[in-house]
Amino acid sequence: MAFVQRIAALCAVAVVLVACSAAPAPGAESAAQKLRIVTTVSPVTNIAYNIAGDLAEITGIVPEGVNSHTFEPAPSDARLLANADIIFVNGLKLEEPTLELAEANKKADAEIVLLGDQTIQPDAYLYDFSFPKEGGSPNPHLWPNPILALRYAEIIRDTLVARDPAHGESYAANYAAFKARIDELDAAIQATVDSIPTENRKLLTYHDSWAYFAPRYGMTVVGAIQPSDFAEPSARDVASIIEQIRAEKVPAIFGSEVFASPVLEQIAKETGAQYVDDLRDDDLPGAPGEAKHSYVGLMVENLRIMAEALGGDPAIIANVDPGNVTGADSAVDQAQ
Repeated sequence: MAFVQRIAALCAVAVVLVACSAAPAPGAESAAQKLRIVTTVSPVTNIAYNIAGDLAEITGIVPEGVNSHTFEPAPSDARLLANADIIFVNGLKLEEPTLELAEANKKADAEIVLLGDQTIQPDAYLYDFSFPKEGGSPNPHLWPNPILALRYAEIIRDTLVARDPAHGESYAANYAAFKARIDELDAAIQATVDSIPTENRKLLTYHDSWAYFAPRYGMTVVGAIQPSDFAEPSARDVASIIEQIRAEKVPAIFGSEVFASPVLEQIAKETGAQYVDDLRDDDLPGAPGEAKHSYVGLMVENLRIMAEALGGDPAIIANVDPGNVTGADSAVDQAQ
């Protein structure tokens, strides 16, 4: 009987030892349970980070300074997409090759979220020279309108809460902080635009990223220079643009950090308009880790550039804090 009791005791110890060895080290469990999020363009990546903070591993796969319309994902991106729990894309046909790769490689329980498609309905789609209606693809640049960007944040928040309810309060708090920052940004943009002489509140850009921005703040998009096939404009296009600039008395034409074009200098010389070549579509300013390397920083920098070129007061927008509302500014990975 004593022998049987001894064996039973040893078995009990063995069970305890196995249980102890199987228990995760402090902090390991939470690390293992972190959501793995893959995003596309930098504004989407940064908005996701402002909501998730360090509660998720976030990787943006479209390198900054790259044309997101023509970006082709690398084979290594398939592995990132295959391991993702959630894939946030802008949608509205901006990142079709990446979306196709995601659909082909995602896990069975992974979720692909098209932010733009959930933000506006087809009757609100905008079409223009760069995105003609006959081409079938609406202008996808919703994020330059901060209120639409805030809707992106709301969708991201709701997706994260549904997927990770244990951290739901944190995601909600992060969203509230981000909304406060966006409200501040929205008011400062309006005040900055209001400081620009009425006759100068015109945007003529190389690539039309401002279709959803301009109506909110009382600006007019006079036109865009880049054709829908992303080639250089033809001689006829250039002549038409020059006539338009003269007729509209456009004070400045805006190039892009991403879409470099020697045609713009020619147009500026012909019309006498100031040529500004550093407006940003989705390339965040500064370096990773700097406060201004953020979605809000992107908008602050663009409004500063616009105000300086169009006769407004750039000091107004400079008062907005561009930093992220969560975590360390350098915490978002960028796929190489």
